[in-house]
Amino acid sequence: MTSRFERIDRRGFLRAAGGLAAVAALPVGLAACGGSSGAGGSGGGKTLRLVGVADQQKALDELTKLYTQAKFSTSYAPTDQVETSLRTQLGAGNAPDVHVVYPGNGSAMAMAQIAQAGLLADLSSQSWTQLIPANFKPAFQLQGKTFIYSAGSSVIGAIYNKKVFQKAGVQPPKTWTELLDVCGKLKKAGVTPIALGAQTPWITQLITYALVPSTVYAKNPQFDSQMQAGSTSFAQSGWRDAFTMYLDLQKRGFFNDNPNGTTFEQQTSMVATGKAAMAVQVSAVLPDFRKAASSPDDLGMFPFPGADNADGVWIPAGVVVGLGVSARSRNAGAAKAFIEFLGKQENINRWAEAVACIPLHRDASSKIDPVLEPFLPLIEGNKAVPFMDQAWPNAEVQPTHFAVVQELLAGKTTIDKGLAKMDQVYRKKS
Repeated sequence: MTSRFERIDRRGFLRAAGGLAAVAALPVGLAACGGSSGAGGSGGGKTLRLVGVADQQKALDELTKLYTQAKFSTSYAPTDQVETSLRTQLGAGNAPDVHVVYPGNGSAMAMAQIAQAGLLADLSSQSWTQLIPANFKPAFQLQGKTFIYSAGSSVIGAIYNKKVFQKAGVQPPKTWTELLDVCGKLKKAGVTPIALGAQTPWITQLITYALVPSTVYAKNPQFDSQMQAGSTSFAQSGWRDAFTMYLDLQKRGFFNDNPNGTTFEQQTSMVATGKAAMAVQVSAVLPDFRKAASSPDDLGMFPFPGADNADGVWIPAGVVVGLGVSARSRNAGAAKAFIEFLGKQENINRWAEAVACIPLHRDASSKIDPVLEPFLPLIEGNKAVPFMDQAWPNAEVQPTHFAVVQELLAGKTTIDKGLAKMDQVYRKKS
């Protein structure tokens, strides 16, 4: 009998080929997270400088120790800090040998943005690139060349505290109406239904991203191509519904007080300790939530429903944040050799397990985190779409989206004005 995972592989693994350009990173400074230059294997010569985001640290600490052909000087930083510091270093010609790169085209450190500036080394000759499913190629490639390594894909949904749900007598909802009912019961039970850490900019996008597959793509799968052709807009689409639903959650009192003054760490702690019932998040941060919880088994995850009909619920799924090699690295050969090492199946599996993602390619030894099981039927049913930013034409739409959400939560703008601002930036030439 063909297994569910084999069926996914034969269809190109996932329908989604997106990349959440600001996927999670813990807010720790570069200096505070630096590793020693001896943090690699004991053999070989070169010392490679590596800069990543914090959600990569667990995997990379393990893999750099296993690699025996080089030593490493490693450091990790939050997304905003990485984007600012690395772009400056890339422009000045003193970038690290290996560094974080986001899939697709949606941010200043996205693959297409950096590669088209000639700042990333071509990885196309590496054997692991042959494993990239066709639907994933836009996240990895520019003009047919591969410039980013990533171990797999993640989903966006609600990470929830099982004990809090059980105490309130509720189950994970399957529809938007059920979600509102569950949140109402949780609020009545004296717990914050949804923790929202919107002070950390990349958090702002996640609820929108969780809803838009249902409000936009389930009704119009051609939305991205129509946006590119100029025949539709954010304002004329289900993005309006998603923003309306987002604010409805706030109006009903289902968020914590002052989301714009709440950080990612505070959001994580609220759910892990039971002060809040759930948080809409990318699955790559599950290890951080588990670390903060009294037991990893306390936490589950479910698709955040954006439709009143369960059949109309779609989800976002996309390539996780990866690594690239600086085109100007003096150690480019050694850096590429390390990426080739990461592309071995056993190392794809190690990285995917460390960040609770679905491996880029699977063999008999690959494991899927059980918490992702509720998402697999939607992936199998072709109800998964790329993270929205992957298809955006420039790196300004995403920060505009961040700002619009913060302004909406603060009551400083309207949905009409916010959508108009996003449309204006989308049409801007990159």
